[in-house]
Amino acid sequence: MRRLCTLLCCLVATWALCQTERPNIVFIFSDDHAVQAIGAYGSKINTTPQIDRIAKDGAVYLNSFCANSICGPSRACILTGKHSHINGFRRNGDRFDGGQPTFPKILQATGYQTAIVGKWHLNTDPTGFDYWEVLPDQGSYYNPDFLQMGGGKKHYEGYCTDIITDRAIGWLEKRDKSKPFLLMCQHKAPHRNWAPAQRHFDLFKDKPVPEPATLFDDYSGRSALLKENEMSVARHMHWQHDMKFKGDNLYTNHFASGTPNAEYRRMTDAQRAAWDAYYEPLNQAFLDKMKSGQMDETAIVRWKYQRYITDYLKCIAAVDENVGRVLDYLESSGLSKNTVVIYSADQGFYLGEHGWYDKRWMFEESLKMPFLIRWPGVVPPATRSTALIQNIDYAPTFLEMAGAPIPADVQGRSLVPLLRSGGTPPADWRDAIYYAYYENAAVHNVPVHDGVRTDRYKLMWFPRTREWQLFDLARDPMEMRSLHEDPDHAAILAGLQKRCADLRDLYDVNSAVIPSTRGDEPKWKERDALLTQNAKRGGYDLAFIGDSITQGWEGKGKVVWEKYYAHRNAINLGIGGDRTEHVIWRLTHGQWNNVKPKAAVVMIGTNNTGHFDQDPEQVAQGVGQILDILTQKTPGTKILLLGIFPRGETPWDLKRLNNVAINQLIRRLADGERVQYMDISGVFLEKDGTLSKDIMPDLLHLNEEGYERWARAIEPKLKEFGL
Repeated sequence: MRRLCTLLCCLVATWALCQTERPNIVFIFSDDHAVQAIGAYGSKINTTPQIDRIAKDGAVYLNSFCANSICGPSRACILTGKHSHINGFRRNGDRFDGGQPTFPKILQATGYQTAIVGKWHLNTDPTGFDYWEVLPDQGSYYNPDFLQMGGGKKHYEGYCTDIITDRAIGWLEKRDKSKPFLLMCQHKAPHRNWAPAQRHFDLFKDKPVPEPATLFDDYSGRSALLKENEMSVARHMHWQHDMKFKGDNLYTNHFASGTPNAEYRRMTDAQRAAWDAYYEPLNQAFLDKMKSGQMDETAIVRWKYQRYITDYLKCIAAVDENVGRVLDYLESSGLSKNTVVIYSADQGFYLGEHGWYDKRWMFEESLKMPFLIRWPGVVPPATRSTALIQNIDYAPTFLEMAGAPIPADVQGRSLVPLLRSGGTPPADWRDAIYYAYYENAAVHNVPVHDGVRTDRYKLMWFPRTREWQLFDLARDPMEMRSLHEDPDHAAILAGLQKRCADLRDLYDVNSAVIPSTRGDEPKWKERDALLTQNAKRGGYDLAFIGDSITQGWEGKGKVVWEKYYAHRNAINLGIGGDRTEHVIWRLTHGQWNNVKPKAAVVMIGTNNTGHFDQDPEQVAQGVGQILDILTQKTPGTKILLLGIFPRGETPWDLKRLNNVAINQLIRRLADGERVQYMDISGVFLEKDGTLSKDIMPDLLHLNEEGYERWARAIEPKLKEFGL
């Protein structure tokens, strides 16, 4: 960072001589705007004439993808040019590290005036901006509050999309006109709960929006995980929040309850009266049909879809109008000739496809994100590019546009060569993008998954069920049948698996160190809650941390535990099936908060081998991170790091050999003082190196005799630790 800062300071003086040649950048960004609802992308359900102006005068990128399809993580990827596991913001609820390099900071350091107005959603204050005024959390459509740079909030009366544009144009008028500028105008719309402006209530009146062909998808031909979703139009639309009914839910079999329409509560009396005048007659007409038995299940889903999609598209209408306002201001002020304008959104969205709303899944509708750009004199008008681009590319693109240095650790690639070539990628351009979603056990019940997408094929990996999904997008653009078990596609599957592994390596993806919850698995969730509750009591002198082998102290090892550890104020923090990443999650999400023992016994990693045959170096990094967490949280705790126990019948069992390789690496993590290493494998093995089922009946888990041998082996070390 010191070298970077020195370089920036040296360059500022040179760049000051040619400030007028450096383009201004206006980055207009909305939330959840699907490409299938943009005219320039061929929308069949609405028009967006103002957004389309950007495409007409510039370029539209048809294969633009996000790296992690959820609001906060996508924004963090854009700011840093790095994937979520690197920038540290993997899921909504994380806190963005504003101290890390971001493109606004670098532009600011090289002479740009920077501003952001609108949605932020990163749980820390913006950094790198000369001016910011942002919505708290998701913000509100009606009469929103804005967080202020000097602290506190400011309340505005009106419609959020209009107010964001008002504030953005206001900043443009008052800015320091001697400097080039970056303006990030970031809309809340069309995020849920889709509260339209009053002027758009009558849009689509008596004009039903065409239904997607997959509205009634039964999820056959693909992973059973799809059926577990909690984002379906049929089952998960809320009575008040989404569907705009008032009062108690009258049809709990068809609508979800419990979430009020917060927008209605924020309205003035006049706004509320206009709202009621529009929605109440439509609601009553539906309720009358329900009472008279005219609505079967299919008809109810179709009604809900129309309510959802028309509200969504009305919110987009306001965004489109306000994009036009910004474009008009740039033209009337003379700024348009030297100003790059980009329109994008944090990800795509399901507009009833697969029966869904929301995003998250790696299917096309949420993986794709809009990217339209106008750069006068550089981007040829009406360019349509099929090059594979991603939101990690935005940061290096903005930096190269400005002539600013691009940090070496940025993972995206600048789009400037594509922009200058009319959308034609250079010969060494990427052949695939990498995607990863981390928000497990959260709203909408979408499991952790990652994968790759090429120009024709898509491969997804679901760790929970350990299954691949393969789609041929040329023959199956709606992704209705996975070909992962089709023998005719075996070579393609293998090739894409290799490509996925290579991209994980390229982007430093190591699942062993990325905190991961298994909270979507009921038994794990129950066990985790129990251990967290036990940990809250505190007062422990000894803690065992691990997987099912550690949890087994409460099963086959119970008698041995009573003999050796019950009198030592010990706690068992083992959960069956856990890998290093799950232990990392548990230790950082409450399970170690009050546990400050004299000693901890750590033995973890065999499931990294057993589930994935994960590379030993990666597993060792996971173990190392666990030790780092323990050191940070309880520096006074002595740690006994155990080598992973042997598994498999013979010394040549491949999974046992993988554990041996891990042990060779993790032994180096010990310092001989606070962290001490023991490999007690020998106490479980026969003289010829085989495992006896008399000790490990399934050649993995210990019986009572096995636990006795474990306890005896580590007893001298525990006594040395003062226990």
